[in-house]
Amino acid sequence: MTFCYRELYNQGGFILKQKIAVLGPGSWGTALAQVLSENGHEVRIWGNNPAQIDEINTYHTNRHYLPDVKLPENIVAVKDINEAIDNCDAALFVVPTKAMRIVAKEFAKNVKHQPVIIHASKGLEQESHKRISEILTEEIPAENRKAVVVLSGPSHAEEVVRHDITTITAASVDQAAAQYVQDLFMNDYFRIYTNDDVIGVETGAALKNIIAIGAGAIHGLGYGDDAKAAIMTRGLAEISRLGVAMGANPLTFIGLSGVGDLIVTCTSVHSRNWRAGNLLGKGHSLDEVLDNMGMIVEGVATTKAAMELAQTLKIEMPITETIYSVLYDNKPIKDAARDIMLRDGRKENEFTLK
Repeated sequence: MTFCYRELYNQGGFILKQKIAVLGPGSWGTALAQVLSENGHEVRIWGNNPAQIDEINTYHTNRHYLPDVKLPENIVAVKDINEAIDNCDAALFVVPTKAMRIVAKEFAKNVKHQPVIIHASKGLEQESHKRISEILTEEIPAENRKAVVVLSGPSHAEEVVRHDITTITAASVDQAAAQYVQDLFMNDYFRIYTNDDVIGVETGAALKNIIAIGAGAIHGLGYGDDAKAAIMTRGLAEISRLGVAMGANPLTFIGLSGVGDLIVTCTSVHSRNWRAGNLLGKGHSLDEVLDNMGMIVEGVATTKAAMELAQTLKIEMPITETIYSVLYDNKPIKDAARDIMLRDGRKENEFTLK
């Protein structure tokens, strides 16, 4: 169902000041809260770590996630989700995938009106293999949401907070809602494009983390640019293969939430998944890697979910299978890299334009 958003705009067509609840004060949630605040919106950010909430309110910092960053003083952090979501125009979910259903249930239990639901997390739910928008629509009744919009693309919180130029996608089956989110976030350093392929955008966002682990491992093993280009290109092929089987438009994967997000996640030291893979390539165990990171590495859990989903859909994903063998079967990473190179020859092009 498409909703009318005209009451949210002035006569000149500019969006009015909105009340936004940001659920999740990690690095990305904090960076997006800063963008919204700088765009003139009222931002309340909720989290379940009291010390972190106090730090944001007292010192206007979030040092664990974004060291040396001073946040706008008008960002208000709260410990009670009711306070965050009360009368909000939009609720932005930015929590790890494993916590999404829990937070969505808490939101649904407390919300008394109908805000726009936005999410900016990337992953697939364990066991169910569901995308995040599916979780949100299952847990939040239709009478408590106007629409669900996915915000995704090539972006690092560390760069957004220092106003580096960033372009990402707002995807929804409700294009008026996607445009509303576009208008919420757009400014001179943060550009948003709209898309209606929610499946493709979410699939690309989740699966690129798997390939980033592989790209990091390639670097850790000492291989050069040729190998990095190979894993990114063939990784995109298997992301597209699974995404199309799920109902995505193949063209989405050559856009911002596909190849764009894949490039930035596979090449940047800001990427947790790349850093995790790099440590694996250098010989560290998975437990050592996760202890060293100190933050969620979404690609680890996503590898398992994607592997199981590919088996269900009978989709071939050799890179994902190889990374799975390293993460979950303790296969030596050098053996895994050798074995994938010794696979039978294949045809490159899988999709044709008619």
